[in-house]
Amino acid sequence: MAAQGILLAAGYGRRFDPGGQRDKLLVLMADGRPVLWHSARALAQALPQCLAVIRPGQRERARWLAEAGCRVLESAAAEAGMGCALAAAVAASEDAAGWVVALGDMPWLETAAIEAVAAALESPCALAAAGYQGQRGHPVGFGRGWGGGLMALDGERGARELLLGQALRLIDWCDDSVLRDVDRPCDLG
Repeated sequence: MAAQGILLAAGYGRRFDPGGQRDKLLVLMADGRPVLWHSARALAQALPQCLAVIRPGQRERARWLAEAGCRVLESAAAEAGMGCALAAAVAASEDAAGWVVALGDMPWLETAAIEAVAAALESPCALAAAGYQGQRGHPVGFGRGWGGGLMALDGERGARELLLGQALRLIDWCDDSVLRDVDRPCDLG
């Protein structure tokens, strides 16, 4: 049994566009594909059959996710925040050997970084993440033993609180692609 890739792609992107007119995940990059496609493609290449979580009715996101190779989970619970979206994805894949969680707004994340985190999930209690110069980034991996805690998440905080005080294997990555995300329009430049 392999680790399940999970892409969190249900966010509102309010820091990118407080008025809600532009969807940061659908902003096109230089090759004509959106931010979301790049994030999803890297995860799908590393962990085939990965699962992307979106809010209901996000047809354009769903289309790009499917094109990139992700299965799509529409979750009404995801409207309440990242923790709820992650809980829904883990519940939908609770038989997995573990979970590797990536973010939809990290188009520079490399497939090899995802594979390295997945490979580090050697036990049910394992926790691993890619990092750069000592700073934890994404993706973050959870062994099977973390399933109950992940399914109990709610709200916007995601799994950050689960990681507090835990022994996490930090996989040192060669560049800052494991830290870079798109929060504001200037992040794309």
